[in-house]
Amino acid sequence: MAKNHVDLGEQKEVEVYGARVHNLKNIDVSFPRNKMVVITGLSGSGKSSLAFDTIYAEGQRRYMETFSAYSRQFMGGMERPDVDKVSGLSPVIAIEQKTTSKNPRSTVGTITEIYDFMRLLYARVGEAFSYNTGEKMERMSEDQILQNIYKKFENKPVNILAPVVKGRKGHYRELFEQIRKQGYVKVRVDGEIQDLVAKMQVDRYKIHDIEIVVDRLVVDQKDHKRLLDSIQTAMRLGKGIIKISDKENNVAHFSKFLMCPTTGISYDEPQPNSFSFNSPYGACETCDGLGYIFVVDKKSIMPNMKLSILNGGLAPLGEYRDIWVFQVLKALGKKYNFSLSTPLEKLGDEAIDLILKGAPDLIAVEVAYNKWNVQNYQVTFDGIIKLLEEQQEKRGEGGSDDMEAFRRLETCPDCHGARLKKESLHFKVDGKNISELATMDVAHLHQWFDGVEDRLNDRQNTIAKEILKEIRARIGFLLDVGLNYLTLDRTSRTLSGGEAQRIRLATQIGSQLMNVMYILDEPSIGLHQRDNERLITALKNLRDLGNTVLVVEHDKDMILEADHVIDVGPAAGVHGGQIVAQGTPAQILKSGTLTASYLNGKKGIEVPKKRREGNGHHLGILKATGHNLKEVSVDFPLGKFIAVTGVSGSGKSSLITETLYPILNHHFFRAKKKPLAYEKVTGLKEIDKVIEIDQAPIGRTPRSNPSTYTGVFSDIRNLFVALPEAKIRGYKPGRFSFNVKGGRCETCQGAGMKVIEMNFLPDVQVPCEECGGRRYNRETLEVRYKGKSISDVLDMSIEDACHFFEHMPSIYRKIKTLNDVGLGYIRLGQASTTLSGGEAQRVKLATELSKKDTGKTFYILDEPTTGLHFEDIAVLLGVLNSLVDKGNTVLVIEHNLDVVKVADWVIDLGEEGGAGGGRIIFEGTPEGLIENPISLTGKFLKKEMRP
Repeated sequence: MAKNHVDLGEQKEVEVYGARVHNLKNIDVSFPRNKMVVITGLSGSGKSSLAFDTIYAEGQRRYMETFSAYSRQFMGGMERPDVDKVSGLSPVIAIEQKTTSKNPRSTVGTITEIYDFMRLLYARVGEAFSYNTGEKMERMSEDQILQNIYKKFENKPVNILAPVVKGRKGHYRELFEQIRKQGYVKVRVDGEIQDLVAKMQVDRYKIHDIEIVVDRLVVDQKDHKRLLDSIQTAMRLGKGIIKISDKENNVAHFSKFLMCPTTGISYDEPQPNSFSFNSPYGACETCDGLGYIFVVDKKSIMPNMKLSILNGGLAPLGEYRDIWVFQVLKALGKKYNFSLSTPLEKLGDEAIDLILKGAPDLIAVEVAYNKWNVQNYQVTFDGIIKLLEEQQEKRGEGGSDDMEAFRRLETCPDCHGARLKKESLHFKVDGKNISELATMDVAHLHQWFDGVEDRLNDRQNTIAKEILKEIRARIGFLLDVGLNYLTLDRTSRTLSGGEAQRIRLATQIGSQLMNVMYILDEPSIGLHQRDNERLITALKNLRDLGNTVLVVEHDKDMILEADHVIDVGPAAGVHGGQIVAQGTPAQILKSGTLTASYLNGKKGIEVPKKRREGNGHHLGILKATGHNLKEVSVDFPLGKFIAVTGVSGSGKSSLITETLYPILNHHFFRAKKKPLAYEKVTGLKEIDKVIEIDQAPIGRTPRSNPSTYTGVFSDIRNLFVALPEAKIRGYKPGRFSFNVKGGRCETCQGAGMKVIEMNFLPDVQVPCEECGGRRYNRETLEVRYKGKSISDVLDMSIEDACHFFEHMPSIYRKIKTLNDVGLGYIRLGQASTTLSGGEAQRVKLATELSKKDTGKTFYILDEPTTGLHFEDIAVLLGVLNSLVDKGNTVLVIEHNLDVVKVADWVIDLGEEGGAGGGRIIFEGTPEGLIENPISLTGKFLKKEMRP
């Protein structure tokens, strides 16, 4: 009998038939399983549409379909990609750049699980030291405990308590019943002594502390035997730990385990959660385990001391209004003899203190509701600072934008940024606490763990053997993907997309899965050439385990090291979506495609024959010391194209994104974000504004599009309003907006699509039956310019729109800049959610280019080549060079050597990442950099600049 199914073990290839997602032109493609396959091609040609929106989406959908229909309605369904058939598919795992957690509690250590194993290590082999005297903690005998009780509680009535539950959830009905059967009549639950009754239980979803009340007595030498018996019983029930509480509910802990010999303080027996900043048993109570606290800033509350309170001197309150807080302030002034109409600078320190921090006594507030109804209230006033803090608490940890202006972050005064309780920080392994290890970069951590057994005793080594093995393996995986400069306490929200992706890649290598398809989105982003070799080796290791590794990538080395390459093209957008070549790297080099031309050297980005001299002015930073910067002083020559280079983690972002940009942004636009530490900045008068262009999305909803972001849509609407037909009908610009009522189709509310909820199946988007996907109602579409309605204009590609509006200067200028940055293929009304990171960055660049510049603007771009093909980089460099030719300064943080070699000035940081970086190695032209013997960037640039 013939087989009617294909066994994956026999099928050697993944086959995709009839893929039509986004711009894909009904393509058929196959590639080998268990190999490293690279998909390359121009930006916007359809690489991600093939890899993520077709292959990954189909794999996910099949996985979801293994669940019951009942389960799927809670999980949400997956839309079937527009493809005829996909065969040979393994379980898929996508390692993207977009899924970094924004939670401040998520760190490199927690994502990689290294910190979890370190917590286990400290709980099992850590040695405790007293936070008062620094002495090693000792375990006490029953006699020593007895003597301490006599010393602290002589002649006082006390409860002798045996802890049986500590920090755990549950209803504990059986436990209470068991205690009652043993003859005990009272228990202490969460600090409150209660009578034991039949069927007693507590809230099973809350965390509880439960102690048995073993005895209640007055501490006296006469009752020595009773006290000793009670202590022994409590020790047995509490497994070596007892608590003594007095009438005032003061509690003393005694333990057979850990206690300071001098001061008598005792620590609880360590558990892994004692070292977790996400658990109430380990987190610092002041900052709640965050390492920082929010402090209300006095200068922000009173920014202009010349104003009175009535005229808006208190920024959070604004000018005087008839509201309760002003009535209270008026009464406060009456009681303490100051007026709300006096300028703040003349009020005196005592009055300012009362306003900010509150009054010690009750204040009589008189409120007149009308002339017959006047009421007096006696109220307390805790001050404006307290008022703002209470508002903050109500709004939650994230806060809100209006509160951000009046508060600043400060390192926690208790834990000094270590996030943990002082007890947890006094458990040490080889003289270091867990926080000290978490602040080391991965390279130094690797060295510290290397040979740590020689520094531990035999008992510690026996316990730690397996834990150390796991920690070392995970640190090794991070080193393999070039993340040696990261520290474990680095929060995940500060990681770049490339770093977060490589951490997930390291975690996946550690999981040792087989027969899986991994799909990666440009893993080489943010990676220096030196570390790129490590990354390629890591991907090959993943392949050698028996997995298929599918990589969307533009990096030359990655393409040449692949087993199979798929080149998507021939151009971008509507002009792409086809497979122009595929095969081994050797076959691709001979294929004659645009990608092949750059790979084999037929095409390339030329090194300029002459470097620009600049305008002779400089912008300088003196002694920048943020993060790993070592008192860096640097000059940025103005009127030049500047590249800031260096290995990953050398301090480029610390210097530019976190020091220079916040300084300039605050100077020109009064931005609130504070720069990292520096001594002085010079040359600010030589520039007139700063513009940072990053790769963040230009909008998070389908209603945002390139025409709305660049502002050209307002000009197009004004053009339609000026048409005779629109004037006759009395239409205003709002008539041509799809976001407000009037001209839009009300059935789909201007979206053009309707979402049909399918309950057990994924939601389906269908064109609106009323407007047919055109967004506007019939009356609005009747107004036409050159035969085109507003909907037709939004459906035009940028390329077509340039010809259509060439006689309308205000519109043409903005659309032409979009075309100039290589975005001619996208539509004016294309939803911004469908644009890639590189496309979003170029829309921003075009928006800035279309503005009239003064020739004194300072542009900052962080890795602008992310997601760009060689040809796109050539277009981008043309745009950036045109900005510099007008007298502006362009600074790029970049690893791409095609960009570095055309820069006028290079600032190279290093030598290494993390603690080994933070120094300026070289400042000068690319020709000078390649002669520098210690620069790793220079070493790789030399190969690129060879004639």
